Amino acid sequence: MDNVTHTFVGLGIGELVQRSLPAERDEARQRTRHRLLLTACAAASNFPDLDLFLTHLLPAPLGYLLHHRGHTHTLLYALPQALLLLAALWLLWPNARRLLRDSGTARLGLGLAIVLGFLLHMSMDFLNSYGIHPLYPFDPRWFYGDLVFIVEPVFWIAFGVPLALAIPRRPLRLLALAALALFLAVVTWRGYLGPMSLAGLLAIGGAIAALRITRTQSRRALALSALVSVAFIAVQGGASSAGRARVEGALQAIDPASRVLDVAMTAFPAQPLCWSFVAIEENAAQGSYRIRRGMLNLAPDLLAHCPASLAEPGASATGSAGVSLASAWQGSLATLQTLAKNDCHVNAWLRFARMPAVDADVASDLRFSSTPRGNFTSMDLAAAGREPCGNVPRWGYPRADLLGAALH
Repeated sequence: MDNVTHTFVGLGIGELVQRSLPAERDEARQRTRHRLLLTACAAASNFPDLDLFLTHLLPAPLGYLLHHRGHTHTLLYALPQALLLLAALWLLWPNARRLLRDSGTARLGLGLAIVLGFLLHMSMDFLNSYGIHPLYPFDPRWFYGDLVFIVEPVFWIAFGVPLALAIPRRPLRLLALAALALFLAVVTWRGYLGPMSLAGLLAIGGAIAALRITRTQSRRALALSALVSVAFIAVQGGASSAGRARVEGALQAIDPASRVLDVAMTAFPAQPLCWSFVAIEENAAQGSYRIRRGMLNLAPDLLAHCPASLAEPGASATGSAGVSLASAWQGSLATLQTLAKNDCHVNAWLRFARMPAVDADVASDLRFSSTPRGNFTSMDLAAAGREPCGNVPRWGYPRADLLGAALH
């Protein structure tokens, strides 16, 4: 997820922890604890992304692909990060240090805030199609949620509204609410949100705001924010699973000789009915594999069109209701396996690529072929060959099912 989302969710959960604990014995200590728990949870919710400083260990794009969402996004390496954050708060915040010496409740709250912050970061990064490998080194595989858009406005509204309303100064409070309203207006105007999604977000924000205004000292609004977020993820999970099954069925009907290996699902923002997907199929008899891009509308009778800005260019309908296919790329299994075995740069790149399109001069993961900044996974094979191989993390190969003996 983006760091604004990580921050909103971290602040919201930190506030929920603060309100769930008994108050400190005086107002000054309570204020210090409040600031400490919010700071700790928000910082922990962003801390793993410090791995961006490690991306220079390898030449582009391998540095970013293999070191971002890398070691700092594993459960094992969360422990030293948590200790580092705790040490920084202890050393740099004298008031907090005095409070923690005297208050067991503050120590409990800080522990909860830091643990929840790190778990939230990894859990939320799992939700999209980029993936993480949280069990490394015990299990090097990537895990993909394929559930929510990487910048999801449901989380912004669910946690942003109560946080904005909690700002003590009225001008700043109104400014924060206006910023959220502007965010919704811009993404709707740009075609990322449809009318149904906008109405749903306004309803969520209104319900949380009403509860926050009527229960100013309560944790109920934040609990509702968390409940809405969990419910949304659950709905997305069901929709993603149903969508994947429909896409697999459509592809199998088009080409019964091929086997569908994987379907990477990407949700539209705040819209469980609309998805884009990238699917990979293998035809072992022909020694080839194929990657297709497409779109899915789970309820075309209910929703005539998905938001235009995320539509797949050139997608045309198939015989399966709501499934549209766009571009297709076909490659040779022998070529892929030979490069994986003999080219250390391609081998390293394949530790990230879930939808690997490898041509004579460039390798690209087609999950990201339509991002606003271009395909950041593309690797020029000739340029890469001029760089030494090294500092390659031992992540699992997402397409080990295609590489076979080339990995041994």
